[in-house]
Amino acid sequence: MLADALLLQLGYNATLVTLGAALLGIAAGVAGTFLFLRKRALVSDAISHATLPGVGLAFILMVALGGDGRALFGLLLGAGASAAIGLLCVQWLTTRTRLGEDAAIGAVLSVFFGLGIVILTVIQTMNAGRQAGLEGFLLGSTAGMLRGDAILLAVSAALVLALVLILRRPLELAAFDPGFGEATGWSMPRIDLAMMGIVLVVTVVGLKVVGLILIVALLIVPAVTARFWTDRTDHVVLIAGLVGGVSGYVGAASSAIAPALPTGPIVVLVGFALFLVSLLLSPGRGVLASILTHRRYQRRVHMRQGLLALAQGQPIFEALTRRLLARAGLILPDGVPTAEGQAAASKALLDETRWSIVRADQSFAMAATRYDGLTPIETVLTRDQLAEVDARIAAPQAVS
Repeated sequence: MLADALLLQLGYNATLVTLGAALLGIAAGVAGTFLFLRKRALVSDAISHATLPGVGLAFILMVALGGDGRALFGLLLGAGASAAIGLLCVQWLTTRTRLGEDAAIGAVLSVFFGLGIVILTVIQTMNAGRQAGLEGFLLGSTAGMLRGDAILLAVSAALVLALVLILRRPLELAAFDPGFGEATGWSMPRIDLAMMGIVLVVTVVGLKVVGLILIVALLIVPAVTARFWTDRTDHVVLIAGLVGGVSGYVGAASSAIAPALPTGPIVVLVGFALFLVSLLLSPGRGVLASILTHRRYQRRVHMRQGLLALAQGQPIFEALTRRLLARAGLILPDGVPTAEGQAAASKALLDETRWSIVRADQSFAMAATRYDGLTPIETVLTRDQLAEVDARIAAPQAVS
């Protein structure tokens, strides 16, 4: 069944939902990258919660104009207007009062969400309109997605990707060096506003798929996941879009075989699974890579200390050190150094003497900063510098 869902073999509506969720995931991952890099992830939470009053008021207005109140475009238009007002409230509180951005976000989030719940409660008492299903905007509801809804998602995703492509350079400056961006002629407040506008578009169109409560996860989790794999911003954007698209596609396809489960939470759980894999297995920042790096460092320290002990004729009591030296063929089982071990020990002692001279001489100040007891001195000093250091070592011996 899952294979059929992933291959889009479960019918027209399931295909629409899966493709729509994938497109939304790509747009959310790309847009959320700059929000994450700008360290403003919580702003997306305020924007999403601020959409709820707009949904309710748009429903009431459409019913008052003679409609049934369920037109998706009208509901999303109301959500967008409400979210924009909430965003402006956050910015006004941040810039015109002494409140920090986190406090402003908390105030706007709670007030707008509370107002939205009140409006939805009032709607439930109305006799006009078809209010059933509005609660789907909280956690997402894709069961009734139509071809027009999928087209709306596709157009919105294309718009977001185009805006990010056009504004990529200033968005990167706003995230990493806003001072330099201002100096080169960019208005950082306007760039921030454009970034919030992009996030607003993703948030509003994502209400149908994942709901206002979980859209923040679809914006931030792909970016956090991508950051484990690369240091380059353009690669983070690409990987975040890929993670978001896979999360949307697999999550929506999985929900198609379990109709009783909402699509939004499954999409977010798939994204979290990808995040967990990245957290554990990514080669640069993953938990496993960190453990292996620490173990390799620990073994290098043991080897270094063991060689220095051999060079100075001291016994080696540490079992791990003896095991590592024996495995490398530097000592015999009884602890006696081999010919290779004696050569390696002499080299380690020579390097330690070299480093002591380098660290005591101000002319080698830059090279001395590289000392950690493990870095080969040949990779730090030039041949001429090494010859100078070796001449200093040999000078006292020649005098004696």
